[in-house]
Amino acid sequence: MNVSLQQLKVFVAVARERSFTRAARQFDLTQSAVSRCVRELEDAVELKLFDRTTRQVELTHAGASLERRIGRLLDEIELTLREERAAYDGHTGVVVLASNPVLSSSWVAQGLARCALAFPELIVSVKDQAQGGVLASVEQGEVDFGVVSVVEPLSSDQLHAQMVFDTQLHVVMPPAHPLARQTVVPWRALQEYALVTLNADAGVRTALELAFTTHGLKRRPVQELGHVAAVSRMVELGIGIGVLPVGGHWPVPAASLVSRPLIPEMNLTTLLVHRRNRSLRPNAAAAWAQFAALTDPLLVSPRDIPHKELHDGN
Repeated sequence: MNVSLQQLKVFVAVARERSFTRAARQFDLTQSAVSRCVRELEDAVELKLFDRTTRQVELTHAGASLERRIGRLLDEIELTLREERAAYDGHTGVVVLASNPVLSSSWVAQGLARCALAFPELIVSVKDQAQGGVLASVEQGEVDFGVVSVVEPLSSDQLHAQMVFDTQLHVVMPPAHPLARQTVVPWRALQEYALVTLNADAGVRTALELAFTTHGLKRRPVQELGHVAAVSRMVELGIGIGVLPVGGHWPVPAASLVSRPLIPEMNLTTLLVHRRNRSLRPNAAAAWAQFAALTDPLLVSPRDIPHKELHDGN
């Protein structure tokens, strides 16, 4: 059976208009061309689809049945193509991004707000995952793009990465803690204290391990938690001192605590990542651009540290 999409579209138009002439106008065809198209369809399906008289065109039972089913399919195709075109313009559809839960509660939320303002009909859905899960989801095409924070350059032949911002690691503690009297804290000063930090979901563990190795610090158990609020609470209760990325794009430690930058400086770099050699869908590219533009930190500074002291590093 050799049936073309054009034949089906012409047939549905004639069926709905009950006129070869009016259907011809829709396709900018002659009436004879429309009649020939319908005749060829009837020959192909071996069914009589219309009863023709000099005054009107009526569907046969077979024609009415075919029109109901084919008409719905053609309407669905038309709707799908229209929606895809709208998505191509970057204004509608659904975009899925993966992020670690800590950034989802801060910087990613700001990005979502930007997208909602720029593209009210675009839905951006967030999938909370650990860092490794984010990278795997991006590589496997399960999400459009991802957000990760790393301490060393991302090495993957499968991924393209764009840096968004850096955040320095700080030690977080109560104001009465001995280290709070310093404007900056050397890594070696942490050796005698119990530590509390974020777990591998946020990429901080790798940074902490690198710092310990680089500065010859003795490895020991570290409390690792999933959210900044949990780290803050343990620090408040005296279970340990915290090691956290502190800056405008990350959740702020509890107000009862103070933070000091660790030296030598160690930063977490937050990246947007998508599959290499695979173009983002236009609506995903539009969302990516909104997140990439969100690089200015909020008006939040590490508590109790004048900006000049932070920059001077002493």
